[in-house]
Amino acid sequence: MTAVRQRAKADSSNSEKLYGIAELAAELGITARAIRFYEAKELLAPVRANGGRVYTRRDRARLKLILRAKSIGFSLAEVQQFLELYGSRGEGRPLQVSFLADRSAAMIAELEQKQADIVKTLEELRDIHAQCLRFLAEDGTPCKTAGDGEAADAPHKKSRRTAG
Repeated sequence: MTAVRQRAKADSSNSEKLYGIAELAAELGITARAIRFYEAKELLAPVRANGGRVYTRRDRARLKLILRAKSIGFSLAEVQQFLELYGSRGEGRPLQVSFLADRSAAMIAELEQKQADIVKTLEELRDIHAQCLRFLAEDGTPCKTAGDGEAADAPHKKSRRTAG
């Protein structure tokens, strides 16, 4: 029995609120299939009761954390690593915080680089767009444009010239 499943059994023995898979899925805006996927990846381990899955408040919190981590770019392997650092009673919390600090710093650097690349690409596209508009104006070809870089699909004169 995995550590996750052992904790789930211990949590369900308390008299706390329990959730069915449909209830949990609806509350979090995901599908039951997504929850089963996270179970298959051993990120969640509900207990079985009356032939169905039963989730504790801890499972709910864990699922919310999984969804949040995925939404900001963590891989499932990273999520699993983060969750496993917690330990059985939270003794790994400092390790979790250290992992999160390191990983978030790396992700910030990666996103800042992507942002710089996007800015450069936008500058290049704006330059190309301006060259195209100048060419069409010199050629006398009508062209609609939204003025914000979005070219519309206006009919153009047939011309063999290329923008350059």
